[in-house]
Amino acid sequence: MADAGKLILRLTIGVLLLFHGVNKLRRGIGFVIGVVQAHHLPSWPAYGVYIGEVLAPVLLIIGFLTRPAAIVVMFDLAMATYLALWSNAFTLTKQTGAPGGELNFLYFFAALAIVFLGSGRLALSRGRGRWD
Repeated sequence: MADAGKLILRLTIGVLLLFHGVNKLRRGIGFVIGVVQAHHLPSWPAYGVYIGEVLAPVLLIIGFLTRPAAIVVMFDLAMATYLALWSNAFTLTKQTGAPGGELNFLYFFAALAIVFLGSGRLALSRGRGRWD
């Protein structure tokens, strides 16, 4: 049962985050570059979004190098929260009463749970590797 729960968590985070990555593959990362440059950073770190929202989610889905992939997702979400949402991340919205960074926080802490839980047996690695 625990392995099924780990699989559900990995698939949920991996598939939902992959939608964001596929959108960036299709439409480009001009928006991300603009946000990065608005913080007086060079544009090249924006390309890391492909690692955090395409490669890492695929690794989570298949269950290979799961813990490092989850750490990459955490970094991606921490940067997205800082760069795009920081001013409103902890502000409660009028519509829902939830913080503005609610979705980012959910992804971040679910990825943190994956770091601690590992991939489980229902994964390509079968949960046997040190990094899974």
